[in-house]
Amino acid sequence: MSREKDSGVSRRTLLKAGAGLAGGTVLPMTFPAFSFAADEPPIGTWPEGSKGSSVTVSIAVPRTGTYASAGEDELKGWQLAVEHMNSGHPLMKKFSPKTTKGVLGKEVKIVVADSGAKPNTAVQAHQRAITENKAVLLTGSTSSAVAVATNKLAQREHVLYVSGISGSNDTTGKDCVRYGFRQNYYGQTAAAAIGPVLLKKFGKNRKAAFMTPDYTYGHTVTKSSGDYLKEHGGWTVVTDQVSPLGTQDFSQYLTNIANSGAEFLLNVNWGRDAVLSTQQAKQFGIIPKMTLVIPYQTPFLAKEAGAELTAGVYAATDFWWTLDDKYPLAKMFVEAFVKKYGYHPEWGAENAYVSFAHWSHMVHEAGTFYPPAVIKTYEKGETIPSLVGDVHYRPQDHQCVRPVVIVRGKAPKAMKNKEDFWEVLEVVPGAPLMQKPDAFGCHLGDYT
Repeated sequence: MSREKDSGVSRRTLLKAGAGLAGGTVLPMTFPAFSFAADEPPIGTWPEGSKGSSVTVSIAVPRTGTYASAGEDELKGWQLAVEHMNSGHPLMKKFSPKTTKGVLGKEVKIVVADSGAKPNTAVQAHQRAITENKAVLLTGSTSSAVAVATNKLAQREHVLYVSGISGSNDTTGKDCVRYGFRQNYYGQTAAAAIGPVLLKKFGKNRKAAFMTPDYTYGHTVTKSSGDYLKEHGGWTVVTDQVSPLGTQDFSQYLTNIANSGAEFLLNVNWGRDAVLSTQQAKQFGIIPKMTLVIPYQTPFLAKEAGAELTAGVYAATDFWWTLDDKYPLAKMFVEAFVKKYGYHPEWGAENAYVSFAHWSHMVHEAGTFYPPAVIKTYEKGETIPSLVGDVHYRPQDHQCVRPVVIVRGKAPKAMKNKEDFWEVLEVVPGAPLMQKPDAFGCHLGDYT
């Protein structure tokens, strides 16, 4: 019989035990592993979604539009993770030792929708998966606007959500929810990691121009980066050029930047927008007149824009594949990914794989798919593996405390192979980079 059907702790006991965690204090867990209790009322898609021999995960990811490249890379990471869960792969067992075949012995299936990086499209796809497939987990994004919208859906429907790429401070800040978790780095941690590098390299009292996509990711990354450079280095933001998602012609914004007197161009654009705006900045003569900085690196930027443009550029990122010589799990992941897909993974795939592996770990530790029990297992703050060392989730805002990687673009002549775009300069520990849990207005909400 599946552990999902064993007798266990009552809902009342679970909620009482978690009260201290909701207040921000990590308490020792003295009760046994969570498992199904006969007196628990249904919640979300539980128990219907986990009654059979399989469980379904809903993925809404951009496969078309300006964020399609990153979305496809993410999707491959999720697909590889599911394959590894269902086969009991040795890498998955490093993250989730109790995994044998499937999660709690149930085959993991996925339903995939193209979100086009549009919040309404993503929410509608997830809602269908909840209604029709009884999905036990939601994921996706690449756009923080999608992540924030899915947070709200997850909380309302009481179905867990682990975000895909989401760089906005708001995802685990003012728009955090009890049912949402984020594994990857974000605007605040990127700024606090790359800021010292820029000040050491270029000094104080410099002038910067920003290019910002007009939604929550762009605004929070620009604010965090600008605030850090101003507070710690006396830098001035002489212009912030804000453009809508999917802009093709950046000439009006680049004209303003060219006339601003800036010495540095900090490009916060993402996906195809980042590629086009960087290429057009070169055509306008802004690059190399101004020094390009990427405070939040977009996957495939160097490949699509060209290594000539990113050579010498400083960037903050989540992961780079040459870290496989430093971290054994990264080596296992990169080798498995290259074998299956024929190219080295970008950080979207890394983030996707790890977020699923962490979910599997938490479900196995809880001994059930019952959402409040799984949430409380995350909130224990247990130290668990990632591809860049051990990490943990903060119970107060559900943000993973993880390193940020600082890289510098390689010149074409220095590349050892066609995918060797970035040199890793530093892996910056995550905890000192993070704001206090309540600094961005996080209030998680209820378990039920």
